[in-house]
Amino acid sequence: MNYPEALIYLEQLTKFGFNFGLQRIQELMARLGHPEEKLRYIHIAGTNGKGSVAAMTSAILQEAGLRVGLFTSPHLHRWTERIRLNGAEISEDQVAALITSLRPLLEAMVAEGFEHPTEFEVSTAVALEYFAREKADIVVLEVGLGGAIDSTNVIPSSLVSVITNVGLDHMDYLGRTLPEIARVKAGIIKPGGVVVTATSRAEAREVIEAVCREQKATLYEVGRDVTWQEKEVSLEGARFDLHGLLADYRDLKVGLLGRHQIINAATAAATVEAAVKHHGLPVREKHLRLGLAQAKWPARLEIMKRNPLVIIDGAHNYDGALTLRRALEDLFTWRRLVLVLSMLADKEREKVMQLLAPLADAVIVTKPPNPRAGNWQDLAVIARRWVADVEIEEKLPRALNLAFSKAGPKDLICITGSLYMVADARELLLKG
Repeated sequence: MNYPEALIYLEQLTKFGFNFGLQRIQELMARLGHPEEKLRYIHIAGTNGKGSVAAMTSAILQEAGLRVGLFTSPHLHRWTERIRLNGAEISEDQVAALITSLRPLLEAMVAEGFEHPTEFEVSTAVALEYFAREKADIVVLEVGLGGAIDSTNVIPSSLVSVITNVGLDHMDYLGRTLPEIARVKAGIIKPGGVVVTATSRAEAREVIEAVCREQKATLYEVGRDVTWQEKEVSLEGARFDLHGLLADYRDLKVGLLGRHQIINAATAAATVEAAVKHHGLPVREKHLRLGLAQAKWPARLEIMKRNPLVIIDGAHNYDGALTLRRALEDLFTWRRLVLVLSMLADKEREKVMQLLAPLADAVIVTKPPNPRAGNWQDLAVIARRWVADVEIEEKLPRALNLAFSKAGPKDLICITGSLYMVADARELLLKG
């Protein structure tokens, strides 16, 4: 298969949907010769922030001269964004070759009575095989969904397991309450392992603490064992002091925007420090400083244009919307706020709109490019409780043009909600 054919093949696997469990990925790993056993990992779960923490952690480790694999999902513009080695995306030819080599293994599994692996399981296998072939020193592995039975949990152990936070998201799959969801996310905690969490909600934190006791794992809590003092939050990023596990750091800088990125930076720092303390990774203060300052993670409070100011943010659930609202109030001023929004049907639409709509002078609801869009127009009905100027525009290019027609030089356009829509909007804005 060439690259386009490989992507079509992968896309066809989405018909298997969300099919949780580790049996298929374990069987596939065995047929590949267990590439997952040849690598060392930082394993990151959480409701929000795990992508930013993964990017920062990866950047710090790269600054230390390590050969760092990074596996994240979903991608914004190109499938190859999901698999990176020292910041460079896997090549299209490598993707095609790996999927071509996997296909007969998948077909043999089905012929022998196994369920067909899902698209995400095959993506995970591609990443692990690639990193093993490339002899990565360490892999920063972002959980796809949940933790316990997510395909990334096929790894036998991790240097550090990270749970950024626990919120109410993907409740159809993970549970209806915070303790239920926390228990699923805590499934990445390994016997005798090392764990870092920034979970602030007591009922979720108690579950993580209990699982650590059960697994005899060492737990470090951001906010208790690692603390920080904010110095400045601006459109240039943030500066803060950090009391870490191994040292105190003065005047650290994080380039990603928003007060919440200080917590993510503290989590990444604690993760690396825990890996240094327990596993002797060769990371020094200068590597931590440079990594936090230089880490990039697009579509998270990202400024795309000025005059009018245009920002995009993938705030696709309640906690994400709460963080976005706080960041809007902290960092930005505007004469009028124009909100371009779409959300999938399985998200807490009403709660998100209740947070964001009262700030807006105009709302444009557009359709998310995903089969789970559902009755996407219902967002407009909800928005009209707070905003008089609400319009529906199914096509994203027209929705963006409409937003620009409503915004003057001193106004703010905020494009948010479904990460699928935000990705498409980012691509259109980058093209000018």
